[in-house]
Amino acid sequence: MGATVAIIGRPNVGKSTLFNRLVGKRLALVDDTPGVTRDRRPGDARLGDLKFTIIDTAGLEDADNASLEGRMRRQTEEAINEADAVLFVIDARAGVTPLDSHFADVARKTTRPVILLANKAEGKAGESGLYEAFGLGLGDPIAISAEHGEGLADLYDALKPHVDRVNEEEEAKAADEARTNIDVDEDGELVEEDEPVGTRERPLRVAIVGRPNAGKSTLINTMLGEDRMLTGPEAGITRDSISVDWEWRDRHIKLFDTAGIRRKARVQEKLEKLSVADALRAIKFAEVVVVTLDATNSFEKQDLQIIDLVAREGRALVIAINKWDLVEDREAAWKKIRDANERYFNQIRGVQIVTMSGIQGQGIDRLIESVFTAYEAWNARVSTSKLNRWLDKVLIAHPPPAVAGRRVRLRYMTQAKTRPPHFVAFASRPEQLPESYTRYLVNSLRAKFDIQGTPIRFSYRKGENPYAVKKKRKIQ
Repeated sequence: MGATVAIIGRPNVGKSTLFNRLVGKRLALVDDTPGVTRDRRPGDARLGDLKFTIIDTAGLEDADNASLEGRMRRQTEEAINEADAVLFVIDARAGVTPLDSHFADVARKTTRPVILLANKAEGKAGESGLYEAFGLGLGDPIAISAEHGEGLADLYDALKPHVDRVNEEEEAKAADEARTNIDVDEDGELVEEDEPVGTRERPLRVAIVGRPNAGKSTLINTMLGEDRMLTGPEAGITRDSISVDWEWRDRHIKLFDTAGIRRKARVQEKLEKLSVADALRAIKFAEVVVVTLDATNSFEKQDLQIIDLVAREGRALVIAINKWDLVEDREAAWKKIRDANERYFNQIRGVQIVTMSGIQGQGIDRLIESVFTAYEAWNARVSTSKLNRWLDKVLIAHPPPAVAGRRVRLRYMTQAKTRPPHFVAFASRPEQLPESYTRYLVNSLRAKFDIQGTPIRFSYRKGENPYAVKKKRKIQ
């Protein structure tokens, strides 16, 4: 697992910039607005030959525990408790503020080793703040510039003893477990296992998306059994797309919590545009997308646009109707959902719809079972022989329409790709086939081979005219 290092400090001192620098990617959102980061975000960091997990946290603020800022501070405190070392960041150009001094007192009380970083220390503007940092009682400050990559050698020297200590402890523990887990038979011979102990299959990537305040973060917290994501009655709390590892019935899943996606016309602020872009990126890299709808106000235009986006990206899809516990007339609500399914989901026929309550934990098992069912359909592969036997029957039952007195011939069919399934049919004059006939073929494919809850790509290729080839050869 390796060492875990948390980055803490008041808002807008450059914590997310340092996080991005250490992971080597622009994972965390960065903006001049204070308080951009709200949830704690983990990442795989590398500094020289040091490898560790870095945690970006919300800016520390002195606020009431019940307020949004107070709940953000509790998330940061959780990150400190999980960490093996803490990077306390101040803004050298602004100097030591009363808020820095207040939280330095908190940092001194923790049992975790604390490394003081004076960020934005490039040039003479940061010199005075660097000298002030000596008075915080957290040891000698390290002058860095997260934006320009300065001072990282000194940070390496300060972090190395703590990272090495954790690695040595884990290696010793692993060696003890390996000795304990050695199996011998009756004759004292070593019993070899088929697979190494503790191997983990690649986790299934599942993105939870939807409009603001649909209950996405609450759902993930209930799955994890802890307040991992920041939640509350305020809409739009989540900004970054945060990934967390979860195990369900011995199956490994990487969950992505995302920012709520509003209509494009309503997204005006630069920060919200960044958050929505991050959510859209999570959809592209996911394998299964769970679109979370509010049961008290489901299937709004924006919900349908999000579902259409998932279909166009070619992701497997499951629809979660959250807050089902708040619905009074469930029979009428389910009829509305069923009607919407038949009316709007032509591009993903058979999509699984699960009613649930994230806050009460109802329906989560059914939701995850539907996720794995959709994933299997997304990976469906049909042999060429079965496809062409099906195609022969379909053409007899419903042949392609004649265009200008000439019928389009479908000669052969194969599956080109999976994830999502992509089928290719070879035809004469495919450009003249109407869209309605392609929809007929796709729907028939779904029904015959039970490919539900995933987009199906269907394309045509024009077969060569054998007579034209012969004529060309004769001329040569």
